[in-house]
Amino acid sequence: MYLTRDEEGVLAGEEGESSRKAMELVVALGKIYGAEDLIDITSAHLSGASYKTIGDGGLKYLEDVVKGGARVSVPSTLNPIGMDRDRWKEMHISPAFAEKQLKIIELYKKIGVAATCSCTPYLGDNVPSMGDHVAWAESSALSFVNSYIGARTNREGGPGALASAIIGKTANYGLHIMENRKPSVIVDADIDGSVFSYSMLGQAVGMAIGGGIPYFRNIAPTVDDAKTMSAAMAASGSVAMYHVEDVTPEAGNYDISGLEVIHIGEKELKEAYDKLNTADDVQLIALGCPHLSRKEMKDIAAFLKGKKKKNKDIEIWFCTSSKVREECAEEVKIMEEFGPVLADTCMVVAPIEGVFKRTGTNSAKAGNYLPTLCSQEVACMDISKLMEVVI
Repeated sequence: MYLTRDEEGVLAGEEGESSRKAMELVVALGKIYGAEDLIDITSAHLSGASYKTIGDGGLKYLEDVVKGGARVSVPSTLNPIGMDRDRWKEMHISPAFAEKQLKIIELYKKIGVAATCSCTPYLGDNVPSMGDHVAWAESSALSFVNSYIGARTNREGGPGALASAIIGKTANYGLHIMENRKPSVIVDADIDGSVFSYSMLGQAVGMAIGGGIPYFRNIAPTVDDAKTMSAAMAASGSVAMYHVEDVTPEAGNYDISGLEVIHIGEKELKEAYDKLNTADDVQLIALGCPHLSRKEMKDIAAFLKGKKKKNKDIEIWFCTSSKVREECAEEVKIMEEFGPVLADTCMVVAPIEGVFKRTGTNSAKAGNYLPTLCSQEVACMDISKLMEVVI
């Protein structure tokens, strides 16, 4: 791999031990994936923020990073943590868990990471521009920025994204290279256009193709549609990028003649729905995976306004970012009559398995992860249908 003189200096320890270790990791990953050189990045988004997912080993790793004097060199944000920092008792979180979770946040802050803790940083202050090279580790977010924005990132792991954030570079391979961003299959989609139908479409496509880069026809996703579809495809398969005809910025850059065409319609959507639904009743309804946007908050509040919660045995969580929660004060008042509006966390990375066994969600992403990460049976359906059991 070619390194510049400055990069060789970092690898030799001229910028300190923490930078040397970060460069060593980025170079090692680059060699594994056949990168010819490194490329500058404009931002990073880091996973490995919840104590539930990284445990004491991850906490110790972060302590060592801080002791080594590391600092991020590009704007960097965090994925959701395992609890709301202020309302963790309402989530049935133990004091021991809360103490370690708060320590993880403080460690990230010490190295210069913005503790925004959202899986939708592109709806906040971390918004790449088309053509930017970034190092993002959240699967749904990296798919969104690759596809809907036209920035460039691979599916980074947590330690790799952190190392890139420290040195401001990543290995130049995969989706950083234009040739590797071309479509691999055409998807003719037949859906009703609701947000939930986009979630099921993403689930069905991930199930059908696994990986690759789909090129969609016959759909026109909004930001919220693309957000939920990106999340579903990344969870049910390993799709890190897609194109939508006449919508996404790079869709017109490639010749798609000769590509395989698959159809996703009623049959495929029902198969996706059936795969996700394993529960007949629920103890928790959790919305916001990925985090609820401003529009989704407004839509949910409008749906709930004037209604009463009848079944008080079922808990309802609304998960969003701190920024969106602050901006939607009026909507929060309405939603809080049904359940807490939680910031910086979500049902997938919270330790809900100690309290609940059956969870309802409108998210295909959550529907894929809740059984494996949280030992849940799942009811996955549109919000209005989910709410029928409580209002």
